[in-house]
This record gives sequence, C-alpha cells and structure tokens, in this order.
Amino acid sequence: MAAGASSSAVEPSVEELTLTVKWSGKEYTVRLCGDDTIGELKRSICQVTNVLPKRQKLLYPKIGSKLADDSVLLSQLPLKSSLKMTMIGTVEDEILVDEVDSSEIIDDFDLGHDEVVDIKDNEANRQKLRRRIDQYKIALRNPCRKGKKLLVLDIDYTLFDHRSTAENPLELMRPYLHEFLTAAYAEYDIIIWSATGMKWVELKMGQLGVLSNPNYKITALLDHLAMITVKSDSGVYNCKPLGLIWAQFPEFYNSKNTIMFDDLGRNFVMNPQNGLTIRPFKKAHANRDSDQELVKLTQYLLAIAELDDISILDHKYWESYNEDNFKRRRHA
Repeated sequence: MAAGASSSAVEPSVEELTLTVKWSGKEYTVRLCGDDTIGELKRSICQVTNVLPKRQKLLYPKIGSKLADDSVLLSQLPLKSSLKMTMIGTVEDEILVDEVDSSEIIDDFDLGHDEVVDIKDNEANRQKLRRRIDQYKIALRNPCRKGKKLLVLDIDYTLFDHRSTAENPLELMRPYLHEFLTAAYAEYDIIIWSATGMKWVELKMGQLGVLSNPNYKITALLDHLAMITVKSDSGVYNCKPLGLIWAQFPEFYNSKNTIMFDDLGRNFVMNPQNGLTIRPFKKAHANRDSDQELVKLTQYLLAIAELDDISILDHKYWESYNEDNFKRRRHA
C-alpha cells in the first residue's frame, strides 16, 4: 500500500504501510502507519537490524533528501510497497559510543494545559502507544513487588552528567545517587528509562554500580526503542509514555502509583500528571559538592508514598510539599 502525498493536507493517515528495507545484503520488512515519522521508521529499522537510528542513512528513489528529516510524516511521502528502501549503517557491536542517539537538547519547553490534553488524548498518539506496547516487550531484571509504587528515572543529566569528561565515570555520578535509590527502594520499584541505546544504558548503570548494589534492585531497563514520537505546536519530538509499562504490568503499576523523574518535561507529555522535572545535573566537577537534588527528592518520595493516588499532586510544586510537611511535623 502507498501513502499518498495528498494526505498531508488532511489529518495524518493511519493507513498501514509495509516497507522492505535492504541492508547488508539482506531484506527486512517493517510495518508502520502513515502518521508515523521518519524517526519512527528508523526506530523500527533499528529493531530488526540493530543499527541505531543515529547511524542510519536511508535511500529511496527521488525522495532521499526528505528521509534525513526525522520529523517528516510517512503520509507526506510517495512511498510504495513495490519499491525497496536501502539503509546504509553500521552496527556498533564492539565499540560503545557515548550519548548514543542522544543529541544535546539545550531548551525544554512548557506546553500549555490544552496542548498537553490534546497530545495525550490524540487518537493517533494513542495508536502509536498501542503499537509500541505490541512491539516492545520489557525484560524484567528483578520481579515486580506487590504493593510498591513505581519510580521511573532518566539517566542523562538526571543521574549522570553525560557531557563532561572524567577518567572515572563515578566522578560524573550525581551526588547521593546510591543513598537515594536505597531509600526509594523501600517504597518503590525502580525502572531506568533512557533516550539512548540499551548497550549504553547497561554500560553506564554498570559502571556506576547501580546494577550490582546490594541495597536495592532495578526492576527493568528501557531504552529509546520504547519511546514514541508525538507532534505538538512546538514541534515533533520523542517522549516516554508510561502507558507502555502499565499495559505490560497492570497488576502492579498504574497512573495512581507511578512517578517519573526526567530533566526534560516533554518526555512525560503523554502522562503529565505523573512527571516531575528534575533540575539537570551538569558541570559535575564544579557542582558535585553542592548538588542536593536527590537528597530533597528522597524526602518527597517517602512523604508521598503514604498516598493512595500520587497522580492527584502537582509535582511541579514538590519542594513546597516538602516544606509544608516539615512545618506540620514541627508543630505536631
């Protein structure tokens, strides 16, 4: 089936596309929809070839230049199932590259309430989430624990300064990381979700001792392939839909017992009631003696763990919640 160019003038097409991609002497079949982007296409190709999206160059008759823009919708391109796409790229088997598929994002943006509602309730975005749930299966490193809430953590600039250089990765670890994870583990299962490749996630978490610490256990690791692409007035970008986790472990996790920490608010646009925008940890050498973010967030996590539904809170004001609880304890 083909995605007609004329569909770009109306709502994005949800027509299914079956494309054949040639790479390294073999052919691979990927299935997408017209409302998917080039970025989604590259993510699908990565799933079958292990070539990271960042390393892919796509070739297709007459439209090669448009394939370089990850935000272009497939419905805007004259793709035909009878024509084969060629991908040029190399699997990074032996060499692990830092910041895999993760460009430096200087600005985050605040979305208005109406725009957030439009994004999370948009049927095309919901369809993308359903497809990602079918495509991406979460591998548990440790069992989910009944009765525990869920803490989902980003890595770059949240737990680790990934842009500074150091002889030892521990020098770039956010202060009090292990103390924070140990305290949180008493009330929360912990999932690490990074917008990078899984090899990088495992490497960094291993180097920091997160995967082997005897005082807490990590439930699962998620990477960029678990993300989806959404479109807003501010542009097209990837985000981390918590619905992926809830759908696969409904007996353990849901919107009432989940909180996500990320330095980019756009990453939880599909579930804004569950996101807390953490201050980014940068310039580790200059700031590691003064950064207290994880200490303060530990207090917040333990305080709200008593609630049956933490999604009713506005996590934007988490520091005020800490102060109010402190005042109540003083006057009790």
